[in-house]
Amino acid sequence: MKLLSSLFALLPLASATVLENGRPRENPYPGQATLVSNNGSDIWKSYGPDATEISYKGRWDSKYVSWWSAPGLKFGFTGSNLALSFGQYTSPGVLVAYRIGDLDWQFSNVTANATYQFVSPATYGVNLTAPGETLTFELRVTNWAYGVQLDGISVSNDASLIKVPDFPRRLEIIGDSLTAGQYQTYEGVSSWAWGLSEGLGQTEYTISAYPGICLTDKNCWGNPHGQTYQWFRTSDTSYRASQIWGDSPEEWDFASHPAADIVLINIGTNDNNTANNVSSSEFMASYIRLIDGVHSTWPDAQVVFLTLNFFFYQSGTGYGASAGFVEEIQAVGEHYKDAGFVHLFDTKGILNHNDVGPQYHPTDFGAAKVAMHLMQYLKIKFGWEFLNTGRQVQSGTLYWNDQSSY
Repeated sequence: MKLLSSLFALLPLASATVLENGRPRENPYPGQATLVSNNGSDIWKSYGPDATEISYKGRWDSKYVSWWSAPGLKFGFTGSNLALSFGQYTSPGVLVAYRIGDLDWQFSNVTANATYQFVSPATYGVNLTAPGETLTFELRVTNWAYGVQLDGISVSNDASLIKVPDFPRRLEIIGDSLTAGQYQTYEGVSSWAWGLSEGLGQTEYTISAYPGICLTDKNCWGNPHGQTYQWFRTSDTSYRASQIWGDSPEEWDFASHPAADIVLINIGTNDNNTANNVSSSEFMASYIRLIDGVHSTWPDAQVVFLTLNFFFYQSGTGYGASAGFVEEIQAVGEHYKDAGFVHLFDTKGILNHNDVGPQYHPTDFGAAKVAMHLMQYLKIKFGWEFLNTGRQVQSGTLYWNDQSSY
């Protein structure tokens, strides 16, 4: 096999510093893909973004642009070369996570109107399979505000893409910054929603969460709509979305996508902020409106909504928890007590004050704690077994003490 026709440069490393105990993490973004050109080359076979072999994860619009938190794509391929081309609506330098098979996640920046080679004969994992054996490739966008536009996928000219079957169970998660992964190390792919979904294993999932968004349909922190409106749209509330879709975002075509089995909702922190001026009655009415909308869309789905216990304050020599809309959330639960499909999950006691970072969002460890408790809840409540057979969920969390005594 000939090498690539031309090689321009390695994309610069992501600029954000990842700190561990106050020190920069060494090589926080391993796996930078190579910027290449395959225009007019006879060593590549190319597929368009509409290829049936590609499975889109999360929400993507009709322009093949990704939205919300941790959207992605997945497919199988043969051969030992793989490149992805990104279109004009790709955010400049957006960080993506990707992996081959069940190997650990790698990270690369990509940008618009460019092609990146993610797999070559030298890529670890390619040599672990027999010639002609199908490899699986998965990519996820790490940041909720940024996105990619898929323009095409290229493989070796004697290779092909292969459709990978979906997993049999589906999870939908609706929320704000606490769910989207804001201030976690790798953002969307370090969130509790990510940890829950990937931790369960063999589960399809969508994380429809965006920082600053309210439940109530009003402008909160620059988000023009709340989730009672935006969840029914393909795109999120970002500035990027307004530049592409203006005031007329595409409606999400629920009929063209499989229904979720379980829907988790964790929202209300922004409604609870006095700056956004949401009353108790507005909040309760909005919650009921959203749950009713979910149920109307997916009549067989079970809905789990969470209490807001994510904040702490010091009082003397102790600590207290600061919850939001306590009575209102309980009242929503009471409203559905005989419905049979709505369940309240109390987050009280899961987090401690040192599980929340200086920016009032869970640390990576705090997010993992929430995820693990929810995993157990879904197993006990709905019989969802843990099907992850050991593949990595959280990145950058492998550290330990190697001394037996000190």
